[in-house]
Amino acid sequence: MEGVAGLTWSDRTVLITGAGGMVGSWVTKRLLGEGAHVVALVPVHEPRSEFARAGLAARVTVVVGGLEDVAAVGRAVLGNGVDTVFHLGAQTVVGAAYQDPVANFEANIRGTYLLLDACRRSSGAVERVVVASSDKAYGASATLPYTEQMPLHGVQPYEVSKSCTDLLAQSYAATYNLPVAIARCGNIYGGGDLNWSRIVPGTIRAVLRGDKPVIRSDGTLVRDYLHVDDAVAAYLTLADWLDLGASDDEAKGGIGFNFSEERPRTVLEVYDAVCAALGKRVEPTIRGEASSEIHDQHLDASRAHEVLGWSSSVDLESGLARTVDWYRHLLSER
Repeated sequence: MEGVAGLTWSDRTVLITGAGGMVGSWVTKRLLGEGAHVVALVPVHEPRSEFARAGLAARVTVVVGGLEDVAAVGRAVLGNGVDTVFHLGAQTVVGAAYQDPVANFEANIRGTYLLLDACRRSSGAVERVVVASSDKAYGASATLPYTEQMPLHGVQPYEVSKSCTDLLAQSYAATYNLPVAIARCGNIYGGGDLNWSRIVPGTIRAVLRGDKPVIRSDGTLVRDYLHVDDAVAAYLTLADWLDLGASDDEAKGGIGFNFSEERPRTVLEVYDAVCAALGKRVEPTIRGEASSEIHDQHLDASRAHEVLGWSSSVDLESGLARTVDWYRHLLSER
């Protein structure tokens, strides 16, 4: 799904925070393919990432630094003539946030307000900002699926950091007229995710290595799963919408959109689908030890369909086939 036809990326200078991560790598590849000049804010070099394996660093302007580094963020936004920002960088692991909430808050909350304030200080040079929030921003709810009218009510550290990310984006839009749109996705999967504790990459690596896969939870948690290609399309569609479709009030309000395939699944269902994509069913070790996790989460994407014309185009089976292929190549390299 290509989204609303609008921006011509060949005359744009685009900053991507978290460009070295899974989603950031694929957004970078897509924009380079469309002729954009990309500025990539990356904290470290990860040789196994898609960013490194695809040789993207040689094709972009790299600014080395973390989201918490005010000087690096300022250089990235103000020193490169940036007109578009995709804020994709974050600490994304729920368990890590639980173990070290301060580091999580520094990356996700401080990192967001530093980025947004640098955009504010650009004196209008930054014309559109797309912020990656999360379904976690809503917190636990007895009513599902989440709609955009529901309050942001994170409780656990990671949830709170995403609620704050979202609210900060809304604040800068409403207070400083910064043109902001917010994406709330569920679990994004695809080639390039090197967090092996997650169900998709962890299962693929274990099976390909002949190890016994591990499921950290009891397998009954319910989530949305969105292929990274659909997430990339969602982010670019939001940038187009800010340029062409958003009313002044919407752009100034930092409106949020849910993006989902709208087919929630349990962890065990996803595990079985991964095994099917691998062509091998292995009985997992189910630990039932996941902490600080909301049990059931899934999103209503009606607004994205109706306002943006976006819809998911990659079903789980075909998405996992692409994902398995990426990891086969990665794990066969020496």
